[in-house]
Amino acid sequence: MSISWKGVKRLILAGSLVTAAGMTAGIAQAAETLKWAHVYETSTPYHNWAVWAAGEIKARTEGRYEIEVYPAASLGKENDINEALSLGTVDMIYTGSTFVGRVHGPLAIPSAPFMLRDFDHFNAYANSDLFREMGEAFKGKSGHQIVSLTYYGRRMVTSNEAIRSPADMKDMKLRVPPAPLFQMFTESVGANATPIAFSEVYLALSQGAVDGQENPLPTIQFKKFYEVQKYISLTGHIIDSLVTVVSGSRWNSLSDEDKAIFGEVLKEAAAKAGADILKAENELVAWFKDKGVTVIEDVDREAFREAAMKVHNGQYASWDKDIYDRFQAIQ
Repeated sequence: MSISWKGVKRLILAGSLVTAAGMTAGIAQAAETLKWAHVYETSTPYHNWAVWAAGEIKARTEGRYEIEVYPAASLGKENDINEALSLGTVDMIYTGSTFVGRVHGPLAIPSAPFMLRDFDHFNAYANSDLFREMGEAFKGKSGHQIVSLTYYGRRMVTSNEAIRSPADMKDMKLRVPPAPLFQMFTESVGANATPIAFSEVYLALSQGAVDGQENPLPTIQFKKFYEVQKYISLTGHIIDSLVTVVSGSRWNSLSDEDKAIFGEVLKEAAAKAGADILKAENELVAWFKDKGVTVIEDVDREAFREAAMKVHNGQYASWDKDIYDRFQAIQ
């Protein structure tokens, strides 16, 4: 039986399609799904840029990784997702500097009051040898990889009583994150620290369980704390940050090429989220005023700073004097 040249071409084409389909199926089967957990709302830049990063990593690795982002504590509170990272039930998290500081104490240093001077100091620290060295020490203790640092914003105090100086906060019941370092601020102003999980703050404020709380202006907006507090005092007492951490088992499974892609994308996402937060901070004072909130701008920040400096290396410090001096010397 003879086969025409046209028939041969059809057989070759059919074989090519089968081969291509098989290759596509192989790629689809090889794709790995990662879970990225955090406690922030879907409307925040942290979440939006995490979703962007997931898409970028998928594109740049040619579909080898599919990252699913779980926002708003859907996989647990911050303590839970930090534990889940070690248990292997999540692959990536955003977490506060104080939480990684539980593993390696010096990493908590930027969350101390008036430790960071301004946004430029934050950026210099995020790209410093000191931060890289501390990340390596954290990896040595936890096995996990710190990849990037995101600007979280300047923390301001919300309350139902006007606050202009440290004396106005004496004996105030202030909600703080459940990490000991945040008691450094309350100690410096004579307030009473009340640790409450982030997801429970609105309820605690609305029920009067605490007198106030402190967070950056974008967070106060996202979490609607202004609905249950009369005043926002522009203390700017802490310039806080979020750390992006990848589990050790996941990071170690990546090729050097993919590690470079993850690192590049996650640093880019951190920079873009930070820029969005900075922009929002500069616009939100007017927005809060339009909402009827009293924004106190004539805060005696120098008095707050002087009070904080006295306790920088006190009982809540998780760093030594050498780390403190190197941190302050960063330009």
